[in-house]
Amino acid sequence: MIYIRSASEIAKLQESNRINYLTLLKLGKLIEPGITTLELDAVAEDFIRSHGGKPAFKGYNGFPASICASINDEVVHGIPSDRKLQQGDIIGIDVGVEKDGYFGDAAMTYAVGKISENAQKLMNATRESLYKGIEKAIPGGRLSDIGNAVQTHVEVSGYSVVRTLVGHGIGENLHEEPEVPNFGAAGKGPVLKSGMVLAIEPMVNIGKHKVVTDSDGWTVRTDDNSLSAHFEHSIVITENGPFIMGDNIEKGEIEYYGKRKSY
Repeated sequence: MIYIRSASEIAKLQESNRINYLTLLKLGKLIEPGITTLELDAVAEDFIRSHGGKPAFKGYNGFPASICASINDEVVHGIPSDRKLQQGDIIGIDVGVEKDGYFGDAAMTYAVGKISENAQKLMNATRESLYKGIEKAIPGGRLSDIGNAVQTHVEVSGYSVVRTLVGHGIGENLHEEPEVPNFGAAGKGPVLKSGMVLAIEPMVNIGKHKVVTDSDGWTVRTDDNSLSAHFEHSIVITENGPFIMGDNIEKGEIEYYGKRKSY
């Protein structure tokens, strides 16, 4: 079931995503050589709770931390540890927040000090592909238009998009229907409608698209040990196009939503 969210629900989702967004901004200011991912995790949890939220990832299917911290060839779901970040690393931070029964989800990849040109180009292309996908989240479009836009930009840039991990709907659960792949032909899947809320999250590798999961059962890394980057926004589809939750939605822009319904 894909939900069409009401104005009151969107307002709650906006608040969860606002806390999420602020958490990522705070962590971004702390990322430098020598800090550990466990230290970043502690800051994130304290910040989220101080704003009235709960870390959505902590305990989710047994995940032990408040953030996912994925370094270099780690694609997603990296578990925070006492590992210190090194000059030239890139690190993907994925954060989830629950407040008042509604969820936020977003991710950014950060440079640790000065990074290589190749790493910077990968990060740029991944971020750009996210916005290419978001641009296709419009009423009347098809779900696969989003993934097609992501894949096209990634491959034109010379990289590969991960196939076994996808974006998702988000609302009263961290993960809801529909799945939002980052690849595929356009013009397929459910029709996009105002009120749908989607977490769009390209995961892009410098090398090939195949990934493997570590023995910890969580950390996903590239099969060929190439660098990977990850960016994610939770967005709401409106009659005027897509808006990024927690970033650029103002209260007046959601007034036209009707009562909650599903199909």
